[in-house]
Amino acid sequence: MKVKFSDKEFDVKEKTTIQELVKEEIEKSEIPIIGAKFNNEYQRLDYEITQEGTISLVDISTKGGMKIYRRTLIYIMAMAFERMYPEAKVRVNYQLSNSMYCDLDNMEETVEMIKNVEQEMRKIVDLNLPITKKVLTREEAKDLYEKEDSSKGRLQLDLEENDTINMYYCDDYYNYIYEDIAINTGIVKIFELVKYDKGFLIRYPSSNDPFVLPKYQETKKLLWALNEYNDIHRILDVSTIYKLNNIIEHGKIKHLIMLEEALHEKKIANIADKIASNKNIKMVLIAGPSSSGKTTFAQRLGLQLRINGLKPVTISVDNYFVERPDTPLDENGEYDFENIDAIDLELFNRDLTSLLNGEEIQVPEFDFSVGTKRYKGKTMHLADDEILVIEGIHCLNDELTKLISKEQKYKVYISDLTVLNMDRLNRISTTDTRLVRRIVRDYQFRNYSAKHTLDAWPKVNRGEEKNIFPFQEQADSIFNTSLIYELAALKDIAIQLLEEITPLERQYAEARRLIEILRYFKPIPSEIIPNNSLLKEFLGGGYFEY
Repeated sequence: MKVKFSDKEFDVKEKTTIQELVKEEIEKSEIPIIGAKFNNEYQRLDYEITQEGTISLVDISTKGGMKIYRRTLIYIMAMAFERMYPEAKVRVNYQLSNSMYCDLDNMEETVEMIKNVEQEMRKIVDLNLPITKKVLTREEAKDLYEKEDSSKGRLQLDLEENDTINMYYCDDYYNYIYEDIAINTGIVKIFELVKYDKGFLIRYPSSNDPFVLPKYQETKKLLWALNEYNDIHRILDVSTIYKLNNIIEHGKIKHLIMLEEALHEKKIANIADKIASNKNIKMVLIAGPSSSGKTTFAQRLGLQLRINGLKPVTISVDNYFVERPDTPLDENGEYDFENIDAIDLELFNRDLTSLLNGEEIQVPEFDFSVGTKRYKGKTMHLADDEILVIEGIHCLNDELTKLISKEQKYKVYISDLTVLNMDRLNRISTTDTRLVRRIVRDYQFRNYSAKHTLDAWPKVNRGEEKNIFPFQEQADSIFNTSLIYELAALKDIAIQLLEEITPLERQYAEARRLIEILRYFKPIPSEIIPNNSLLKEFLGGGYFEY
């Protein structure tokens, strides 16, 4: 078979592994190689080649490589717990500042316990043990579960189209990780386990600097918001895909949807009540990453503010861009419209100050075609019973409203902070959930393909990491827009769009990865979702204007 790698072409015998074929390149790489892509699909280095294709290597300085690194660490952590504390039931909950926040379901974690597990992990890493992937038939897997009385990877059995069940074996330990992990334990050398809050953190490097463990950035408000939703859904007994699917299968999903929507309404009402109770607050600033549901949230918050006797008035930051020649450039020499210096901060703050002082302003309208502000006679005045509502990527950054006193501002950070897990070790990324939302919305409202959305997503993420996430702890309230059932509702249309991407396209690996997650959900018809639901911002058919 002909196999291409870089600028070389090899004649390859069937079942040669990627590692065997490009061993020299792997060994001489300055950055550790942790995986590969074969025909634009993620594979382990021990993947046996059975067809012609193209190989590219994945190192730990890439987003995909660091995901493999993180999953491998989680596998080794679970292995160490089973060796040191076999009765412990480990749960991986959510990501916090280059860390995974974990806890134990059935016992309290101690500092000594966490230290012992970390030491055992380091032994496993130092031994550089091989991790092998074994493919079991359904019958073999059933026999294993009966013999071992295990729940590891049982979710795979629930999907009837799965003819085989995957397990990872290392030494005398096995477990299920739903995506690829490394072929040996020795590659994940940089990590730390520390006791934190009511659980513990497993810390790891960033793909931006894979050889250094970064200083932990406290995110106590974010953790509180995640814990609150996690606790609620544990009480509702719907914290995993298995339990959600059971609810759908037994015809109880409408009741769960009503509970989820009631939770959203209650939280929005609470935020509105806090704003209305403080007479000093004159403006509400809303920020959050892409596909968080900011548009629907702002409109639903506006309704709750009206109930409190406040009339929301919006002012668009987009009308306050600097003149095109003054726009800052990014590292590629292109206009950087996400840079805060792309906004005419002096004019924006001057107009805000005038409005809060009861004065009338001339409102500019930015002409994007030529890159200049135009004044067309539109004026604005803020009445005593009105409150400014501003939404934008910089709204949590005080530099945007630097002339406005803190007492007059109320900042809200919103994001889709999912607390749904596949099982104890396999969590569903909040970033993946937002990405699925965006794929569906881009198709429904912008006529963009899934390929287009996937292509733009890395740049979107970079903007969020620079302009939004560093300021999330400055928020007065955090609103979690997650709906525990949402991926089940988005599943059918998302998979249909993702399946349009072919193996010849570089977005294929990411498309397949998302499909593999979504296929575990039983679908929910969009018709049963209320028309005021935040999810309608992505599915369409809602009450609000987008």
